[in-house]
Amino acid sequence: MINPFIQVLIFLINTIFDIYILLLVLRFLLTLMQIGFRNDPLLQLLMKLTNPPLQLLYNFIPGWKNIDIAAIGLILALKMLEWTLVNLLWGKSITLFVLFILSFANILSLIIYIFIFSILIQVILSWIIPHNSYNNPINNILYYLNEPLLRPVRNWIEPIQGHSIDFSPLIVTMGLFIIDKVVGFLLQLVLTAPG
Repeated sequence: MINPFIQVLIFLINTIFDIYILLLVLRFLLTLMQIGFRNDPLLQLLMKLTNPPLQLLYNFIPGWKNIDIAAIGLILALKMLEWTLVNLLWGKSITLFVLFILSFANILSLIIYIFIFSILIQVILSWIIPHNSYNNPINNILYYLNEPLLRPVRNWIEPIQGHSIDFSPLIVTMGLFIIDKVVGFLLQLVLTAPG
């Protein structure tokens, strides 16, 4: 039986690491989608919370186009450290390859669920806030974050009755769920493969 103190410690490690990794992934995605951080207080707070380790890494790891390579490296390193600490507390050993694959799959799943929830929030807000109200900063952020995924589907399947019935959020969300299931299946294959 696992010591309750170790269970609490694992919970704290998972919570602290997962919250900070979520913030880093959000910053990475917002930077990738070229969403400005200057005008929104929430985005400025996100910048302040994630800046210290990234500013250090920017001295050694340059970005490439809109891709924040330093953020990717930090996210992956933190997730691998989290898995290592948790496995040590459980008394399990884990190879570097498995650690990398688990971390990568976990981060990919997190990105998928960020898009799923942001699309759902955008849909709910579209029911509450008028469609032509672009002054809402949350609407703007969600639009710029989700539009690169929604636009190709919207071009393929045009909304019914103008913009009133748009199936692109439903189709993209279903596609993201399918991708997450495929990633989980491939992860199981890798982890259960002999040798």
